Amino acid sequence: MSTLSIIAENNKALRGRYLSRLQVNRELKRTLVSFQANKTQQGYRWFKYKEGYSSALVEYVFRRLGLSSGRVLDPFAGSGTTLFVASQLGMDAVGIELLPVGSDVMRVRQDVLNDDSRLLQAKLHRWITHRPWMTHGSVKPFPHLRITSGAFPSESEEALGRYLAASEGEEDGAFRHVLRFAALCILEEISFTRKDGQYLRWDHRSGRRQGAKPFDKGAIKPFDEAIEQKLRQIHADLCTGKEMLDLDFGFSPARSGNVQIVEGSSLAVLPTLASNSFDCLMTSPPYCNRYDYTRTYALELALLGVNEDEIRRLRQTMLSCTVENRDKPELRELFSASTFARASEAFDRQQDLQTTLAYLEQCKADKTLNNSGIPRMIRNYFFEMALVIFEAARVLKPGAPFVMVNDNVRYGGANIDVDLILSDIAQRAGFDVETIWVLPVGKGNSSQQMGEHGREELRKCVYVWRRSTK
Repeated sequence: MSTLSIIAENNKALRGRYLSRLQVNRELKRTLVSFQANKTQQGYRWFKYKEGYSSALVEYVFRRLGLSSGRVLDPFAGSGTTLFVASQLGMDAVGIELLPVGSDVMRVRQDVLNDDSRLLQAKLHRWITHRPWMTHGSVKPFPHLRITSGAFPSESEEALGRYLAASEGEEDGAFRHVLRFAALCILEEISFTRKDGQYLRWDHRSGRRQGAKPFDKGAIKPFDEAIEQKLRQIHADLCTGKEMLDLDFGFSPARSGNVQIVEGSSLAVLPTLASNSFDCLMTSPPYCNRYDYTRTYALELALLGVNEDEIRRLRQTMLSCTVENRDKPELRELFSASTFARASEAFDRQQDLQTTLAYLEQCKADKTLNNSGIPRMIRNYFFEMALVIFEAARVLKPGAPFVMVNDNVRYGGANIDVDLILSDIAQRAGFDVETIWVLPVGKGNSSQQMGEHGREELRKCVYVWRRSTK
């Protein structure tokens, strides 16, 4: 029978096996492995993609690993930070992204970089100066989902509708895209909501039912103020030129690399990529932390026209990271028989994981977990990540690095060393574990975990694996 003490002993033994690879890296701050460092970066600051890491982290990694040429892959591209840093360095980059919000952010960046910058500046200046939405005669209704109904003060929703209607009158499709994107960037600012991990948190002024302590998000910006600030920000960044990234590699690349965006699930797209075709992979997959991005980005998805059925499809297609994710029987058909069998074996033989899963299944039977879907989520998360890792070993060239940002987690009092479990699976896939950079400051636990099992800091890491040359 699995117990917390057995799990703790297993974790200790696993850490012992990787002790020489676990290195505290004091150059890595929490701001680098989150969106925070992008807040002042031209281009990257337009849309607050909280789940992404910073351009400064990509620059740091590329510099440390001596990467300056070749082809880069990010199978969980998010808003494209890895892709655009690689491109600025002169490397070609391919990003796979399932969530339409991320794809939209990346495509706008492509439009801006490929368009006539001066013409775009002039068009933005016209909108900033004349504010055509304020006098527009029609209002385009916001395409609400059930979860977003009532998200805006009535006057802001009407102003947003006038803006959207006015933008559709522009003949230039790329400029229309930029205008809609500007609105996408401010939805949280003008709403009663705030992104809060697993869900949207609603301000008490929304009229929605509140708990014992009503939530106040602070200032809610009027639409006109928020959109003008965003348009000015985009315009200002364009005026400084298309060199939006402040890279310092000691040379100027002869060209910007090509950026290719593939919309869809990594689990479906990776098996279609050619073997030995990438020189580097850098990514941050969804964490095994129950965050449902279809909820936290519901306002943005609604604006992009994603309907209720598509939301449900996205939720089930994404890498299993929420308690609502179900098994994916279609995976057997997506991957080659060899890859599926080898990944399954690596998953089954990871004893630390299997012991923890057995413990959590017992907790489920004893009704001591706060959600019965947790064991299934964790099992599917690691199995799907095993498939991703084995495919990555196939598409990377021998000697190519695989860099991942991920978090360790804790459920039912059991610490799950995601970094070491995935590294163990990676070794079975044909990777050498070069180093696991540990941030000087880890992360805490949920209030529920601390209340029941005490506080224990969890490692936050950046893994560096390298495809074996043997």
